[in-house]
Amino acid sequence: MSDIRHSLLRRDPLSAAKEVLYHLDIYFSSQLQNAPLPLVDKGPAELLEEFIFQVPKERGAPPKRLNSLQELQLLEIMCNYFQEQTKDSVRQVIFSSLFSPQGNKADDSRMALLGKLVSMAVAVCRVPVLECAAFWLQRTPAVYCVRLARALVDDYCNLVPGSIQTLKQIFSASPRFCCQFITSVTALYDLSSDDLIPPSDLLELIVSWIFEDPRLILITFLNTPIAANLPIGFLELTPLTGLIRWCVKAPLAYKKKKKASLSNGHPPGKIAKDLTSGEDRDCHQLYSKLHLSVLQVLMMLQGHLTEKNLYGRLGLVPFDHVVPLVEEINRLSDELNPLNASKEIELALDRLAQALQVAMASGALLCTRDDLRTVCSRLPHNNLLQLVISGPVQQPTHGPLPPGFYPHIHTPPLGYPTHAAHPALPAHPALPAHPVQPFIPGMTFPYRPIR
Repeated sequence: MSDIRHSLLRRDPLSAAKEVLYHLDIYFSSQLQNAPLPLVDKGPAELLEEFIFQVPKERGAPPKRLNSLQELQLLEIMCNYFQEQTKDSVRQVIFSSLFSPQGNKADDSRMALLGKLVSMAVAVCRVPVLECAAFWLQRTPAVYCVRLARALVDDYCNLVPGSIQTLKQIFSASPRFCCQFITSVTALYDLSSDDLIPPSDLLELIVSWIFEDPRLILITFLNTPIAANLPIGFLELTPLTGLIRWCVKAPLAYKKKKKASLSNGHPPGKIAKDLTSGEDRDCHQLYSKLHLSVLQVLMMLQGHLTEKNLYGRLGLVPFDHVVPLVEEINRLSDELNPLNASKEIELALDRLAQALQVAMASGALLCTRDDLRTVCSRLPHNNLLQLVISGPVQQPTHGPLPPGFYPHIHTPPLGYPTHAAHPALPAHPALPAHPVQPFIPGMTFPYRPIR
């Protein structure tokens, strides 16, 4: 590698970067013939950092910087390389060696260049780069995935108005990337503050994707070899938990945001108020559509989990994530005055109850009713939630039931005692028969229509 480095030092930055990719392609192609998962040696890693990310090898040397035009040309070189490389395994290894965080000073440059490369791939629809980015999101700690998601949201939701349509079009080009992008976005925007409420354009984009094909959010799960124990600190296999968090917390988070804007001493004008209320109304409708799609996906899961022999072994909605969600709902309910936010609290708890019930029935949530009772004991009262955490009653064996009798399928809601059956009422005495009126022919009946 030292001879290659000396030859690269005599080149300009762009041709040196292109030459590095060429040498790495030869190096990893030969490595893949001997091992399915080759290790990146120190030599190739140092070449990447010095000639792609412009990190000087000598200590104390000033960092090299490409100007904007050179950086754009470098991104084009990288896009063209991944587009022209026909072997998927080589593409994946090169992409991983380029952008896997190493815990050193090159990581900031690495993440900045990755965000720009994926953003360019979205703009020009370079599917191989998007597929590589999808695998990268799956294998990289979540803290870095969130940084990539933020860069894409800034480029397509905040920087240029209307550019969200460009991002929307990759739905059919790379569904795998769309699935991983949704998972990382739900990890980024957790609705814990006003700044972490997803932008309306982003929300509309994600809802349109999922509503068009709810199976989109299961693509990674369905196409990945899975062990029962998932690694900690990485993105989840599906965005289900994050989407449930969005749907459940949205009514309370938007109510809190509206309350904060009114309590700052500067109430909005009529036009601004009408615009804000209209946007909020649209967002609430989007969350309703999203909640329906999430429930539909949860209902599909039992068959998929059984097919993969993971039913009862893998919880795609981890109970450890349900606990903090319930605590956040309880905190938001306490912060908001129940007298002024009763509808929002009721809606949030209804959605929580529906998601918990369907997730447990499909095997996505692995816990007992006693676990749910303990976790939800401090939440405000909600009839539907009480039915869910009470659960169905196991009926004893009995003979044929009399006509018109149906056994109870649920225990009474917690806090309400059962009542003994009322005694039978005495029979009423028979009423006397009415006298029969004779029919008189020729008598007219006065008829007046009702006005």
